[in-house]
Amino acid sequence: MPRNFLVPEARKDLTEVLEYIAGDSVEAALRVHDRFIEIFELLAANPDAGHFRADLTTRPVRFFPVYPYLVVYSADTRPLEIVCVLGGAQDVESILK
Repeated sequence: MPRNFLVPEARKDLTEVLEYIAGDSVEAALRVHDRFIEIFELLAANPDAGHFRADLTTRPVRFFPVYPYLVVYSADTRPLEIVCVLGGAQDVESILK
């Protein structure tokens, strides 16, 4: 059984991030991809590693930074559910409503 699961929206978010980076450097996109995979595994093993952001959402999700991005996940699910991957310039509050 996998230790983490990216919901379709999160998979789409991650693909968009990696495609954007690959537009400048495929090598950099591969490094960023590897880092995201490391973080997903870290969060699966340590679901309390992230933090709540009551200022952004009342949803029971946690946030964990990866470069200028935020991994949003549900710590109480098994496998750990990655809800979305957001860029720092996005309106996180609106997206998570």
